[in-house]
Amino acid sequence: MLILAINPGSTSTKFSVYNGENEILEEVLRHSSEEISKYSNIIEQLEFRKKVILDSLKENKINLNNLSAIVGRGGLLRPLTGGTYEVNDNMLTDLKSGKYGEHASNLGAIIAYEIAKEYNIPSYIVDPVVVDEMTDIARLSGHPKLVRKSIFHALNQKAVARKVAKEMGKKYEELNMIVVHLGGGISVGLHQNGRVVDVNNALDGDGPFTPERAGSLPAGGLAKLCFSGEYNLGQVKKLLKGKGGLVAYLDSNDGREVCKRINEGDEKALLVYKAMAYQIAKEIGGLAAGCKGETDAIVITGGLAYDKEYLMPWVTKAVEFIAPVKIVPGEMEMEALALGALRVLNKEEDVNVY
Repeated sequence: MLILAINPGSTSTKFSVYNGENEILEEVLRHSSEEISKYSNIIEQLEFRKKVILDSLKENKINLNNLSAIVGRGGLLRPLTGGTYEVNDNMLTDLKSGKYGEHASNLGAIIAYEIAKEYNIPSYIVDPVVVDEMTDIARLSGHPKLVRKSIFHALNQKAVARKVAKEMGKKYEELNMIVVHLGGGISVGLHQNGRVVDVNNALDGDGPFTPERAGSLPAGGLAKLCFSGEYNLGQVKKLLKGKGGLVAYLDSNDGREVCKRINEGDEKALLVYKAMAYQIAKEIGGLAAGCKGETDAIVITGGLAYDKEYLMPWVTKAVEFIAPVKIVPGEMEMEALALGALRVLNKEEDVNVY
């Protein structure tokens, strides 16, 4: 079965073509700031993004008549349980209106639908960032005016969890796992029998501090900062996401650069990087308590998982007493999209309705 997977980002459009489980083509189409600035909002980019994909497919001699399905990256929708969803009118309406927020990923489902309808084949999304399977007890924050939200790297977390479960000779739905995605944002999720029952809101930046997000901060200090008169709302949000974490302490969001500075004897870089590892380990430990220590594996993924010199050894040493640590560096987003569609096409999984 030939499947086209589409993943729009802020300055690029990625797509892959899969023949069953095997990737036969991968392309990353870069967009300059001049190209993107022509459009006043995300939805206006639709025809431009669709055209560059179709042009590239033609150049690579991919016959779209042979496609079985097209799958796009899920955007900002209402909270959903995990799984594969067929694109329908309700989904298109919410994505086009920006009802739940604007993001380049909103175009994934729309482009998939637009191309698929021409060839009378289904279009899907898989595990969007708004996957919400949290238990009621995990949703309480400490004050009813502040409800904990589930926004995290659902696509990659669930894909890597399935991959590790398969390597362990088990089904994803049979295991308890703690899955950690380490990127510009960091999400740590408790996966129990196929559901992410607790996870930090990686978009808004709670949980561990990250390369560019401040993480959970001292509440009293944050309240004073907000009312100090020095910052407006937008500036505070930027301190929390974009100018927090490693950027705030070290003026860099690049783990490789931080490692280089540590190797050159930078004591501050060493302290800050160790503190980030410490907070990641604490988050893992907290979720281990959430499942009473009955954890089959701790899975670590994302770009920072490539750091075998400092970050991975520090985190592994801190948490390996809980469960075996499995490190799967990088991201599996394109594969996750294709496999999600394939499971539905093979009738291994029911398609969900939005």
